Amino acid sequence: MLDKVKKLIGDVEAFNASTKEEVEQFRIQYLGSKGVLKDLFNDFKTVENHLKKDIGQALNQLRGAASEKVNELKNSFGNTTETKSLYGDLTRPADPINLGARHPISIVRNQIIEIFNRIGFTVSEGPEIEDDWHNFTALNLPEYHPARDMQDTFFIEKNPDLLLRTHTSSVQTRYMENNTPPIRTLSPGRVFRNEDISARAHCIFHQIEGLYIDTDVSFADLKQTLLYFTKEMFGKSKIRLRPSYFPFTEPSAEVDIYWGLETETDYKITKGTGWLEIMGCGMVDPNVLKNANIDSTKYSGYAFGMGIERIAMLLYQIPDIRMFYENDVRFLEQFKSVL
Repeated sequence: MLDKVKKLIGDVEAFNASTKEEVEQFRIQYLGSKGVLKDLFNDFKTVENHLKKDIGQALNQLRGAASEKVNELKNSFGNTTETKSLYGDLTRPADPINLGARHPISIVRNQIIEIFNRIGFTVSEGPEIEDDWHNFTALNLPEYHPARDMQDTFFIEKNPDLLLRTHTSSVQTRYMENNTPPIRTLSPGRVFRNEDISARAHCIFHQIEGLYIDTDVSFADLKQTLLYFTKEMFGKSKIRLRPSYFPFTEPSAEVDIYWGLETETDYKITKGTGWLEIMGCGMVDPNVLKNANIDSTKYSGYAFGMGIERIAMLLYQIPDIRMFYENDVRFLEQFKSVL
């Protein structure tokens, strides 16, 4: 057995390989779990005691020689290929991420809410599918009232009447029913009217309406609130209120701001007057308060409302309302730099 081990040591020292596969086969042959050394050590148990010392030293020498030969050959080949991790090179620069942009309607909506939040207005929301009471009757628009013709709408079913809301005033109705004065709330949202689609009108648009109810609320409070808003939103400090009619407010007014006549666009959008209508407003009609179970002899309030698309078109000089809904990426990418 000693001679056999010495011969194997010589074979190991003389071994050479040209590929990594040959080195691996050599390692398995000598050092594997079923290799030569495993068998020799099993046979070593039957060796006579006086021979164990010499044969044991030879076996250890063979194991050392085989291990050294494997390491030597592996190092000689080196790492000719990189081992890629599961995700590749984690130190490489990341792919650029295309940043999106808020929709211009969302941008303007958030700006309006932020301005009114500074003076205590909170946000309230309600369903887009509304019943007749909250959308019309409770707002002093009983059945067959001529003002309903101004809001030719989309009915979903009859008996009971269910429709797509024509204004976010329905949210104010629900809010008054479930809250007691003082009330100071904004109601933004999408509304629907059966109108012909054009550059200036659409069957879907967004409104934001405000409502303030408390004791001793006057028209002067309303005017100062609107003046504050126009200064913050447009930087314009001159407004006028023209008498108008809304069934849920009395008295009612249209709000104009003095836009100016500095450019050709100013002449176009103001029709040469310099004045531009931006919203409607008025003092809440006592009948509306009564319908919401609020004491109209104790409380008064004001309301106002504006179209978000109209404000956005003014701020960003957008000529066609349909551009808000066409999802043209070229149009939307213009607002990446807007917060």
